[in-house]
Amino acid sequence: MADLPEPADAKQPVREHVWEQLRSAKVARFPGARGRIPNFTGAEAAARLLTSRPEWQRATTVKANPDSPQLPVRIAALEDGKTVYMAVPRLRDEHPFLKLDPERLDVPPRRAASIRGAHEHGEPVAVDEMPHVDLIVCGTVATNRHGARVGKGGGFSDLEFGLAVQTGIVDDDTVIATTVHPLQIVDDELPETPHDFRVDLVVTPDEVLSCPRTNRPPGILWDHLDDRKITAIPVLAALAQR
Repeated sequence: MADLPEPADAKQPVREHVWEQLRSAKVARFPGARGRIPNFTGAEAAARLLTSRPEWQRATTVKANPDSPQLPVRIAALEDGKTVYMAVPRLRDEHPFLKLDPERLDVPPRRAASIRGAHEHGEPVAVDEMPHVDLIVCGTVATNRHGARVGKGGGFSDLEFGLAVQTGIVDDDTVIATTVHPLQIVDDELPETPHDFRVDLVVTPDEVLSCPRTNRPPGILWDHLDDRKITAIPVLAALAQR
């Protein structure tokens, strides 16, 4: 996103606090928490709890982040016959999503759902080739009980969401969930910008928090993007020329 220094600066101490909490409690898995969406002990249990939810059971299409803590979610989706879409890192390709169709895969879900497996066995697709997304599962560094979230920085998760809304594949019927360790849930208000979205469900290994539906950007906020960012992302450059 374009420079929004005040909220962006305020988010970093939150990240650092959560990363250190996970490290100190020894619940961060290899290669460590800092600087990333942290993989955590209990990620598989959180995924199982998410799959018990009616929101999951109704979904046929899932857009999932490619990070390690959500690997069990991606595996479960493929095992349940759901089509999974994963973003290409930094949305750098003209076809910025990889489609994993369980009916067409010739490898086990665990292999296909990995980052490497998705690139080897997924089908690159353009945004306008994607159907309606029923469920988004996003990675999170910190969240609170109101559904506000802080990612690892860079703004690509927010940009993916804005792009999906802009092109109509995400709407008010789309549910947004995240799976986290309990230490990633903070009691404080979290800094937010207008392009930040909130989640509907926060899922830990032991509980599901249902959050009030608020803070959904109406699409791409072009005034939050500079020319360099737009040029670097082919799908944005194409939309900007329309």
